[in-house]
Amino acid sequence: MPPDTVRPNLGPFRAGNTGTEGVWQFRGAAEGAAVLITALVHGNEPCGAWALCRVLEAGLRPQRGTLTLAFCNLEAHDRYDPTRPDEARFLDEDLNRVWGPSLATGQPSRERRRARALQPFVEAADWLLDLHSMHEPGLPTVLTGGAASSQRMTMAAEHLGLPGFIVSDAGHAEGARMRDHGRFRDPPVDATYGALLVECGAHGDPASREVAWTAVLRFLDWTEALPAPELARSLAEPRQVLDVTDAVVARSTAFQFVRPWAHGQRVAHAGTLLGWNDGDPVVTPFDDCVLVMPSLRQLRPGVTVVRLARSVTLPTPFPPLSKGAP
Repeated sequence: MPPDTVRPNLGPFRAGNTGTEGVWQFRGAAEGAAVLITALVHGNEPCGAWALCRVLEAGLRPQRGTLTLAFCNLEAHDRYDPTRPDEARFLDEDLNRVWGPSLATGQPSRERRRARALQPFVEAADWLLDLHSMHEPGLPTVLTGGAASSQRMTMAAEHLGLPGFIVSDAGHAEGARMRDHGRFRDPPVDATYGALLVECGAHGDPASREVAWTAVLRFLDWTEALPAPELARSLAEPRQVLDVTDAVVARSTAFQFVRPWAHGQRVAHAGTLLGWNDGDPVVTPFDDCVLVMPSLRQLRPGVTVVRLARSVTLPTPFPPLSKGAP
């Protein structure tokens, strides 16, 4: 695929308008929530950048509250080559693993420097939509956070109207994601803020760009920043809601699967061998186990190589949730 069909031209949008490179902010005429939409947290995941460019090109502005758009790891994206995408995921360390307590005190890196520049925008946001793509092909997947926030944020995930999966998970042993930073990690049930991370499809897949665009429009509608009553509310097929019970973390680069596994694949029987982690067997912990984003593309010690989940049924109707700012 020619590079110009995969990589967006950030030229006119790179500077931003906030004094922080790559960050744009607009204010609506009416009071409302502070909405933040992020892309390129990983430099090799262009789908979200395409969506933010489309917002800027269309001149979309919030009617209520503030809308902030952030192109995050610009330096990593600068070296993005769609024929070697993994090399541009990050420069020194994963920008989506540095958002824990050590952000201010950890070893210096280009990613930590960039995270600190983005931190004021993340902490000022009421609602965060973080747009990503996956190493391997698979249906779109919305990550809602840990158990404390997953039920309430499933409402927002449902509103995005994407086919595929809605997944509750606690994150990664390697470090905290942006969507888990600060108050987003464990909001109370009645909070008027929250965060979603959307895996829009495989890296470079043109379909992932349309998923990201749909997610942006519906998120703006959900937060009432830019209501769109004409958006359809129904889907051709229901989403599957999953709860991650185990995250398999590689101990070394010797980790191996016994066969290729696919995102969303269901394994019928408990005790089925999935792979070997430094010689120890990795098996399914229960019947009808769903595999979430298995991949060895970024294999190194401490990396999550697959998450193990069970299907869940959430209460209907969901408990009330105010969408806007207090």
